[in-house]
Amino acid sequence: MKTNSIVLANNLEFLRNVPNGAVNLIYIDPPFNTRKERSITRIRTTRDCEGDRIGFGDNRYKTERLSRKSYFDSFDDYIGFLTPRIEEARRVLAGNGSIFLHVDQHESHYCKVLLDRVFGRNSFVNEIIWSYDYGGRSKKKWPAKHDTIFWYAVDARNYTFNSEAIDRIPYMAPSLVGKEKASRGKIPTDVWWQTIVPTSGKERTGYPTQKPLAILERIVKVHSNPGDLVMDFFSGSGTTGVAAAKNVRRFVLVDSNVEAVRIAAKRLAEYSPHCVGFTFESAVS
Repeated sequence: MKTNSIVLANNLEFLRNVPNGAVNLIYIDPPFNTRKERSITRIRTTRDCEGDRIGFGDNRYKTERLSRKSYFDSFDDYIGFLTPRIEEARRVLAGNGSIFLHVDQHESHYCKVLLDRVFGRNSFVNEIIWSYDYGGRSKKKWPAKHDTIFWYAVDARNYTFNSEAIDRIPYMAPSLVGKEKASRGKIPTDVWWQTIVPTSGKERTGYPTQKPLAILERIVKVHSNPGDLVMDFFSGSGTTGVAAAKNVRRFVLVDSNVEAVRIAAKRLAEYSPHCVGFTFESAVS
């Protein structure tokens, strides 16, 4: 298995060929089983005084849709789909390794039971809530504005946790803690406030389930060390690989979606990734 790789493949078949204990950190963001259609739309915007969008500085932009692909996020047996992949993840993790499973309210309760069974209840470390305040709001129920990230360690007594690498956040009432503490900031709790990737932001790739780089960088920096191997086998737009490469970690990204691996290859072009199942030239052309 070559590292710094982006692999177009069935992730279960790929995992079965990974050696035992070869991976230090796994983050996965599988489909959420929302039973809704998801779409990938590639657009191009250009300055145009008669454009359909208003951007920074009240400038108008014209939007051109280049392509659109969609899929239906629905599984008859979601946990049956995840189970062999979580079992393989447990096998390939190193003795001090960790897994982060990113889901939402649709299946989170079932996923925790699955992780308890595969890793053991004593391996549970944290339930992290990623909270954001963006998008539409239901008038029929409390708007869902959070995801859940479960952290399990192979060995709950021996895992990587670089507390000095944690990005500190401002105090809500800095005048109450003194200048020194206020200037240093505080360590975040298990509730992480972070906006989603804005539709018009530079970070945006057009991939429908793209996660913020800040979330992945926090996980990578705190839960792995330089030179460690980070794996994401539902890699989507490649954010896990970007977080790993920026922080001198090796990465392996796996996805079965051609558009996903092409986007990831473009984002990671400066790190010369090894492409498997497709060519780098086809991704960046």
